[in-house]
Amino acid sequence: MYDSEGLKILTEQECHDLLGQVPLGRIVFTDRALPAIQPVNFVMWDNEVVILTAAGSKLAAAARNAVVAFEIDHFDHSQETGWSVVVIGHARVVTRADELGKMQALPLAPWTPGEPVHYIAITPELLSGRRLPKTDLGHKPNE
Repeated sequence: MYDSEGLKILTEQECHDLLGQVPLGRIVFTDRALPAIQPVNFVMWDNEVVILTAAGSKLAAAARNAVVAFEIDHFDHSQETGWSVVVIGHARVVTRADELGKMQALPLAPWTPGEPVHYIAITPELLSGRRLPKTDLGHKPNE
């Protein structure tokens, strides 16, 4: 199935599969009543998106039980192909000792070494994705 722009709509399973294919994403959160976007490294753990942030960061404060969006993508300009996946869900700062122990073993390192960090887990509630199909002479696949 394609959307009105000619992008292939990905299934939920395709979106889940793609979530493990790139190490960098963007989190969208609210900062002083305005949208804010921040690049983050992440891993998937127990069907949640897990990121690290400094303990005193705006993201750590804003993500406490808030609805956030998280986006990943990959584009190959030479092949004119690519995809994007968006996760929308509640973010929580991980505080349970049993979860923290497991998350500390994840292949996820803070970008600012030495600072105390918070693990933030995003539980996907809405998951969507699009793929830019290889086209011939710029025509949309459903034309």
